[in-house]
Amino acid sequence: MKKQLLLAASVVLSITAATAQDGGGGFQRRTPEERLKPVHEKLDSAFKPDAAKLAQLDSIFLASFKAQDAKMDELRSGGQRPDRETMMAVRQQLTDERDAKLKTLLTEEQMKVWKNDIEPSLRPQRGAGNRGGGGN
Repeated sequence: MKKQLLLAASVVLSITAATAQDGGGGFQRRTPEERLKPVHEKLDSAFKPDAAKLAQLDSIFLASFKAQDAKMDELRSGGQRPDRETMMAVRQQLTDERDAKLKTLLTEEQMKVWKNDIEPSLRPQRGAGNRGGGGN
């Protein structure tokens, strides 16, 4: 009986150790193309643009995602982790540049839908999780 219990415990520990080797909790950065897919689908379903306009929108987003990745890699390459405010400022600047390009293709009403409905739905949702403080 002891041997079976020890064997089961060692199997559980081995599996736990093996899955913990992923590093950042299994998080893997998505490529710009992977990030474009949900944007493409939501823009297509919300606005029903013609193929040429959809291709233009895709190219704006793809260029924006690539620029964002390049800038973040540049910030991280300094050897130290960049501070949150710097990263947020860079992201905001890139977002503003992207939105300026979008305004040339989308109507004012479409931009409102993009900013108020679609863009927030594309942000990663963080679960409430255990934030402590709670009580009984």
